[in-house]
Amino acid sequence: MADGFAHPEFLVSTDWLALHTADPDVVVLDCTTHLIPDPKITYQVVPGRADFEKGHIPGAQYCDIQDDLSDNTQKLRFMLPKPETFAAAMGRFGVGAGTRVVLYSTANVWWATRAWWLLRIFGFDNAAVLDGGFQKWSAEGRPVETGPGTPRAPRAFPVGAMRDLMVGKDAVLAAIGDGAVCTINALRPEQHEGSGGNAYGRPGHIKGSVNVPAGHLLDPATNAFLPPAELRARFGAVGAMDRKVIAYCGGGIAATADALALVMLGHRDVKVYDASLSEWAKDASLPMETGAN
Repeated sequence: MADGFAHPEFLVSTDWLALHTADPDVVVLDCTTHLIPDPKITYQVVPGRADFEKGHIPGAQYCDIQDDLSDNTQKLRFMLPKPETFAAAMGRFGVGAGTRVVLYSTANVWWATRAWWLLRIFGFDNAAVLDGGFQKWSAEGRPVETGPGTPRAPRAFPVGAMRDLMVGKDAVLAAIGDGAVCTINALRPEQHEGSGGNAYGRPGHIKGSVNVPAGHLLDPATNAFLPPAELRARFGAVGAMDRKVIAYCGGGIAATADALALVMLGHRDVKVYDASLSEWAKDASLPMETGAN
């Protein structure tokens, strides 16, 4: 375990998927979403359905993280859905007992990891993220389908006991100054420092938090996750491996890439601040900082 992942089963390779795209018990979901910066509202959410129809892994279905897997009754976007909403969506995609779910994105990996984290919250562990995503699949010259995709026969999705893997602002506030908790910002360094990039209200980061950018967990040449030893070193450098972790970002999406990496490394106490800076940065009573740390 010291040299590898404690939980390698949460990633699948393009080689593995190429052999299983026709497997009736494997459901592949393309979770692509684009965030287009918009100063008036931070960003516009653009579903990746058009990308999907231009090209996707054979047999895949398109999963809209906002419309299918979020609580759309709330003002903030991408919030944890109710169990019945999530179960209905997964059932429509043909996910049931005995199904192996593979998640990928044509954009940033964290759209796939967000879906993976939600499945984990609702007690479904037989899910994995495609290592390297559609980028690696395409670069290897593997087959691609076009069009809207073929729906799977609906199945009953088994909602297990919900895991307490999301936190709200009170838990994050309580963690400030608590040496037993490592609060990690998964946004880019310039966003963490408050020197550039998209802001969610006030620039900078939650007071006392450290920066492990989700994008820095990937090999830029392949889009695959870095080797376990390198990931362990990056999280170890900020003191995350031997403390409780709360991961956050702008809206609880990129943070799930950090969370997945930590879980694969064997970390046993990782949670995500669901509303993240979309809530925190707009509330002047909640402490923020700028600059590197």
